[in-house]
Amino acid sequence: MSPSRRHCEFRFYEELNDFLPPALRKRDVAHDFDGTPTVKDRIESLGVPHTEVDLILVDGDSVGFGHRLRGGERVAVYPVFERFDLNGLTRLRPLPLREPRFAADVHLGRLASYLRLLGFDCLYRNDFADEELLALSLSEHRTVLTRDIGLLKRAALRRGAFLHETDPRRQLREVLDRFQLDARIAPLTRCARCNGPVAPVPRRVAAGLVPAGVAREQREFSRCGSCGRLYWPGSHLVRLRRRLGEVGVWL
Repeated sequence: MSPSRRHCEFRFYEELNDFLPPALRKRDVAHDFDGTPTVKDRIESLGVPHTEVDLILVDGDSVGFGHRLRGGERVAVYPVFERFDLNGLTRLRPLPLREPRFAADVHLGRLASYLRLLGFDCLYRNDFADEELLALSLSEHRTVLTRDIGLLKRAALRRGAFLHETDPRRQLREVLDRFQLDARIAPLTRCARCNGPVAPVPRRVAAGLVPAGVAREQREFSRCGSCGRLYWPGSHLVRLRRRLGEVGVWL
């Protein structure tokens, strides 16, 4: 190794290993570098986005992303903790939002619909550019949901979450678990199409806006205050409940 080169040892825990090449997972990783880079720079150079990291210990001491490495350190990197007491340590993720708000990238349309059906504010367009998602996250304090590691490595992004699952229903379960949202579920209070608020409407109002058979058979209706779409319980709701129940999500 060149005299100017330095090295330290990294160890990544739990799901952070998913971002590493198989040969580097769940083991000590010797890492060479030049100068005195920040620990955030070196973590991301190994493939782990900063949005997925909640705690860094350098030689046993809790540090922030700006801590500079000088060589010889042992660095332990932990993901977002859900139930552990980390009082007195430097947690690197922002405090949870009082009202969770999300922005889903272009590949997560079905997940966005599911989140809306459970009552969660989730912006989505099938042509969102990365710059738009970043701007929405910063201006509206939204968490960006994505499987794009490059997007999560954007330095300005503070709230982001990588989705390990590929099936939309399992992605929904993953989001609910990561942000502990089960107690916040408010089914059918948000429009699956446009994200607007949904509220009950009198049957007599809905009767002239739905097919005659639906008007005769249904007693309860609700309508989106933004796009005007009407909702009513039917066979589609039964199927949805069954499909989501398979991954432990209950409407």
